[in-house]
Amino acid sequence: MSKDEIHYDITHISFLEKLWGDGYMSPGGKKEINRLLNGLDLTEKKILDVGCGAGGITVSLVKDYGAKEVIGVDVEEDVVNSAIKRVVKNRLKDNIEILLIGKSNLPFEDNCFDIVFSKDSFVHIPDKEKIFSQVFKVLKPGGFFVFSDWLISHDQKPSKEMEYYLKLEDLGFGMGSPSLYHNALKKSGFVSIKKNNRNKWYKEEARKELQILSGPARKSYEEITSNNFIEDQIKTWKAMIRVLDTGEHCPHHFLAQKPEN
Repeated sequence: MSKDEIHYDITHISFLEKLWGDGYMSPGGKKEINRLLNGLDLTEKKILDVGCGAGGITVSLVKDYGAKEVIGVDVEEDVVNSAIKRVVKNRLKDNIEILLIGKSNLPFEDNCFDIVFSKDSFVHIPDKEKIFSQVFKVLKPGGFFVFSDWLISHDQKPSKEMEYYLKLEDLGFGMGSPSLYHNALKKSGFVSIKKNNRNKWYKEEARKELQILSGPARKSYEEITSNNFIEDQIKTWKAMIRVLDTGEHCPHHFLAQKPEN
């Protein structure tokens, strides 16, 4: 992977963990994971965590939810190294394996996971049907696919406000609409597809995050990054809030199942 393709280096990881919690690289921390997993029994299950990031959620799936075995995968070396260190620190090497893999590639046998989980990772992969089809194959019959992601509310060209936000974010976002995700899941073979729009929650949460970054705590964030880095983040958050307010940026939760037969 070239330097231009690296989105989450050590500085970015440290910033996100300070904002969202140790080992967490997406909004909401542990509370949002609880909401996402509500109603699912992970006890003694084998789980694939796609886009495991720094490993906070991966570890939690075992420690807090009782998963028997978790394989966490990501495409960037810095986050994989961070996740491995977190697994070792928590003495969970017998339960958790962290792997560096290629983008859009899940190198596993068919029908081997009870649950496939992901938190805000598929937005980086433009071809949703391709990756969802891979998820379908590695799930056992009757298994669940549970994930959250960052979506755009429509299938048309993004507004100027959204284009500006995506340019500032500069994370290779491949945003799709709720209908695009639903259709990609259905075409991949999934049934009982459920979705939950989290826009209302995150537009309030994003304002709290902006207050943290622009308030008295700003200095502590600059100490682990830089003044320019935080200034850029503040600009990005303001642009993001504008498209959250219009509803064009609409994070979602999804739950789908692979048929028993």
